[in-house]
Amino acid sequence: MSSRRDFITKSSKAAAGLYLGTMGMSAKSYARILGANDRVNVGVVGYSDRFRQSLLPSFLNHHKELNFDIVAVSDIWKMRREEGSAALKEKIGHDVKACVNNDELYRMKDLNAVIVATADFQHALHTIEGVKAGCDVYCEKPFAETMDDANAALDAVKASGKIVQIGSQRRSGRNYKKAADFVQSGKFGPITMVELTWNVNQPGRWRRPGLLDKIRQEDTDWNRFLMNRPKEAWDPRKYLEFRLFWPYSSGLPGQWMSHQIDTVHWFSGLAHPRSVVANGGIYMWKDGRRNWDTLTAVFDYGPQNQQDAGFQVTFASRMHNGDERPAELYFSNGGEMNLITNKVSPAGGLRENFASAMNMKPNLLPEMSLAVDDVAAVASANTGGDPLTSAHMRNWMESVRDRKQPNAPVEAGYNHSIACIMTTAAIRTGEKATFDPQKRQVVAGGKVFKY
Repeated sequence: MSSRRDFITKSSKAAAGLYLGTMGMSAKSYARILGANDRVNVGVVGYSDRFRQSLLPSFLNHHKELNFDIVAVSDIWKMRREEGSAALKEKIGHDVKACVNNDELYRMKDLNAVIVATADFQHALHTIEGVKAGCDVYCEKPFAETMDDANAALDAVKASGKIVQIGSQRRSGRNYKKAADFVQSGKFGPITMVELTWNVNQPGRWRRPGLLDKIRQEDTDWNRFLMNRPKEAWDPRKYLEFRLFWPYSSGLPGQWMSHQIDTVHWFSGLAHPRSVVANGGIYMWKDGRRNWDTLTAVFDYGPQNQQDAGFQVTFASRMHNGDERPAELYFSNGGEMNLITNKVSPAGGLRENFASAMNMKPNLLPEMSLAVDDVAAVASANTGGDPLTSAHMRNWMESVRDRKQPNAPVEAGYNHSIACIMTTAAIRTGEKATFDPQKRQVVAGGKVFKY
């Protein structure tokens, strides 16, 4: 009888495996389809546009296969909390608890993980809350906007042993992985220069005029929103349009540069710049914002003890002319690597006629393609459910399952935060900014930079 039962069980598993294989599911994927008792219960911290438009579709692409569920949403604004609960119920297929704040969220039993998609300055602090509550965390970038927050969050995550994925989704792009492998193999040669740009022409970018009339102070918790930032009187613009107002956001560095500077750290193996200077201003949009609409930052990268070795990085961004095709160009003596076209080429490399005049050999990279994903999807970091974010969300979910470090661990977020905070310090002080690794602080004009 037992042999017959074993035969039926084995035959059923084989048939299931064959069926799933026709759907493109691997045996490894099938093994992750666990019972209800093994389900990973997820809470949403912040029912924001970023969560609704991109993180949620990405989660829904994989949650059934990997047995993840959303059980609660926490948002201190009544309107978004209720909208989130209703929308998630429709998407997930069951009631989703609406929590008035994170205290209520973390009182829930059997909560295993959270997705943090709140205001920029809150990410690190909400990550600390999550890991201290025993949850794994997917945290949107920028990871932190001050070094005090970055240091506290890094320490909390490392002490917790929890899985934390930073929302630097380029690290899950196959074309970016090919680029990293190419540089790290030595085939590209030493990086000599990196040019990063991100330009838009959108008067309404980061503005929320349609929501300003809907929010009332009594429907939210302004003091809880401010967290550890200086106390200010209620201001719906700072609540809804926080990306325009320091110290709630650094604006261009935290929103866009954090993505691109992360690839510099990844490809080069360097943790942070040696120094940063910046120039720019509010040239076009005179709408009361504090953060610049135009920025050029220049970075010096290289070993701390070898000032004659390294390379320069420039980041330029304008919000009054552009079509949002963020460009990342890496240069070596042998040519260039273009992460918009996903091409490596000998353009600008050392050619025969110039090399021979100095008794040198020519140095020219081969023509080759890095493209393995849709270029348009890869180029955009803000499209709903784009392939990069979907792959990145899946990588986090798999890491929660197998307890291996994700593609963008907490150190990646910490390091891009250093670069962004150095840029903010250069912007706010007009001085060259550096990083003191012993103090773990950014210094500008001889002083530790705070606000």
